[in-house]
Amino acid sequence: MSQQSTPNRPQEEEINLREELEKYLRYWPWFIIGVILCVFIGFIYLKYTTAEYSTTASIIIKDEKSKGPSSEMAAFADLGLLGGMGASSIENEIGILKSKTLMSQTIKALNLNITYFEEGAIKSKELYSNTPFEVVAIQLDEESLRKAIKEESGNSFYIVSKSEEKFQLVNTETEEIIEGKFGAPVTIDFATVTVERTGINRDDETGKIGVRFSPLASVVGKYREAVQINLTDKNSSLLELSLVDPVREKAQDILDQLILEYNQQAIQDKNLVASNTAEFIDERLAIINQELDSVEVGKEEFKEANQLTNIEAESEMFIENASDYKKRQQEVGTQLELANAMITYLETGSNSDLLPANLGIQETGVNELIGEYNTLVLERNRVLSGSTEENPVVLRLNAQIEQMRANVLQSLERMRNNFRIAQKDLDRQMAVIGSQISSVPSKERQYRGIERQQNIKEALYLFLLEKREENSLSLAVTAPKAKIVDDAYSGSTPVSPKSKIILLASLILGLLIPFLIIYLKGLLNNKVRSREDLEQQAKEIPVVGEIPRVEKKNNEMVLKNDRSVLAEAFRILHTNLQYLIVNTADKDTGNTIFVTSTVKGEGKTLVSFNLAATLANTNKKVLIVGADLRNPQLQRFEKDARSHIGVSDYLANDELKLKDLIRESNTENPNLQLLPSGTIPPNPSELWRRQKTGEMFKELEQMYDYVIVDTAPSLLVTDTFLINKWADVTLYVVRAGHTEKKLLQFAVDSKRDGKFKDLNFVLNDVKWANFGYGNKYGYAYGEEKKSFIMRLLNKAAVY
Repeated sequence: MSQQSTPNRPQEEEINLREELEKYLRYWPWFIIGVILCVFIGFIYLKYTTAEYSTTASIIIKDEKSKGPSSEMAAFADLGLLGGMGASSIENEIGILKSKTLMSQTIKALNLNITYFEEGAIKSKELYSNTPFEVVAIQLDEESLRKAIKEESGNSFYIVSKSEEKFQLVNTETEEIIEGKFGAPVTIDFATVTVERTGINRDDETGKIGVRFSPLASVVGKYREAVQINLTDKNSSLLELSLVDPVREKAQDILDQLILEYNQQAIQDKNLVASNTAEFIDERLAIINQELDSVEVGKEEFKEANQLTNIEAESEMFIENASDYKKRQQEVGTQLELANAMITYLETGSNSDLLPANLGIQETGVNELIGEYNTLVLERNRVLSGSTEENPVVLRLNAQIEQMRANVLQSLERMRNNFRIAQKDLDRQMAVIGSQISSVPSKERQYRGIERQQNIKEALYLFLLEKREENSLSLAVTAPKAKIVDDAYSGSTPVSPKSKIILLASLILGLLIPFLIIYLKGLLNNKVRSREDLEQQAKEIPVVGEIPRVEKKNNEMVLKNDRSVLAEAFRILHTNLQYLIVNTADKDTGNTIFVTSTVKGEGKTLVSFNLAATLANTNKKVLIVGADLRNPQLQRFEKDARSHIGVSDYLANDELKLKDLIRESNTENPNLQLLPSGTIPPNPSELWRRQKTGEMFKELEQMYDYVIVDTAPSLLVTDTFLINKWADVTLYVVRAGHTEKKLLQFAVDSKRDGKFKDLNFVLNDVKWANFGYGNKYGYAYGEEKKSFIMRLLNKAAVY
């Protein structure tokens, strides 16, 4: 068995997949409408959404420490003025570029807290520099401006030109009008401003230009978030700055000004070391100048007092022998003097002062410590400019500066001690030479001491003069830290909104929305909708007919020679009934057809009456019996049906004759007659249990070809079960969109228990989308073919 069933599985899966697709394809008009509507909304969105453009600029952060100084700048290397980034990393430079301080300076320089716009029918357009008026804030109270925005008292105005000299400021919120003259101060709630003409004439000028005031902090915060800074490669210092904004010229100005402010701040930092060095050199020059004057005056007085002319010629030979020691003494003395001066400067200065760099100290380790100390101070000051003393980074740097300062002082003291020892050693050597020239008069020795002091002071004075000139030159030629690779430029294509993506998303959304609605509708559906639902839920019971939904404006009755879809549906039901009653073909009497349902409101009466009318139109003698004694509904089609006596009266009164209770139908069809339900009894079940019930049905079968019995709902009362044994065929009416699927199990269980005789389903009130086999095989056969648009609208209305 398994081998025989296996080949059928792919076909079953294919059929199931096709059925799933057909669930959605039969709603194709909604997919078309959804796509058209969503694409139209996408076009409207693209038309009225402000386009944004991407602006980009590129810079290189110079790191000149990694390469040697150029030949032109080699003279400044010993001053430490050509150092690059030092201890700071590229991440620190990115942080500085995105700092609040730098962006605040940029916004202030471009006056971006005042924006100009032109009001349109749907959206406003920012004018930026293309504005006929310019507003200059003489005084602006940020706190009052924030209060005005919060209280909605107005931070936006219209400038309306009244003449060549006068204008009006109109508050957009309060509509308050302020008169003013061009160029003259005007006071508003939070500022004092002047309005000037720019000389720009706009062809599309509407007569008024909007101006909006914004707090500086909010504008700074907005563009700090908007400006993106990325390192193009981890092994380089090339930074790319980007900004997305609706106004391309404005975005370009912001990036260019931001780079300019960064370079100016970097130049100020570089010049700060040179400025402190110049100050220190000037102080030392003043002191050395005084000391040198004192030594020269002393030498002159010594010569005059001792009448000396050319002492050198007398001791030339001894001096030549001692020249080497004197030169060393001079160098040691100079280094000792520099060490004393630096120690004094360190002991009297504060942690925020920069140390003079490379004044000629020969100790390489000391020069490196001084350079590292200055780098830490600069970095601390740069971080402090955008933060407070309580910043953890500032506290960490302060601790490092204090430690480094102690290290520098310790190194200088060690160097001074070393030079003192060297000086004592040289003095001892000179004493040996002095014993050799003991013959030289004491006046010569005193003169040599004075001359030696003069030479030391003179050499130090000349050295400081040279350094001062070099330092002054470095201040004049300081280069910017950021080299501009590309000035800010904007793309011609908007980055937002992206038209292709929006239209594609609209197309997908137009397909997705109907799909989701249909899917959710099916997922949440617990009602019978179509023939497939019946066949899936109750396979044991065949479906012999489908009755389409009848609009309220249309007739619910099947007429003679009727070509409507309703009439055709009942003709199909009639044809299917012929196969059901084939087993009763040998009967000498007519056939009894019971029509029932699960609950009320499912269309039993409509099916009963129209089925009877359809059978009567075939020249068969047909009687419709109102067997719902509790809630008769035949009056819907026969207006006087409730006023006549009928079935209940016949069962309760033995004197009544059945033929006297039968009425002619109002349809004017002589083959169709009516037996009303009669007076509503208090005990319908007891009446149906009487022996007279069977006699009534037998007599009626003798009189008519077909007896159509409109019975009571089966789930609510037991009446239908009591009389179903006299039925040849039972039609169980299920109403699409009304009957719950779980109620179908009642019909299945009733059939299994033998409560219904030859039970068959009739699906009533079926939508056109679910009618027949998906309503795609032409139920409008014989009608004039309509245009595609009319068919589309009709289908959409039906769904």
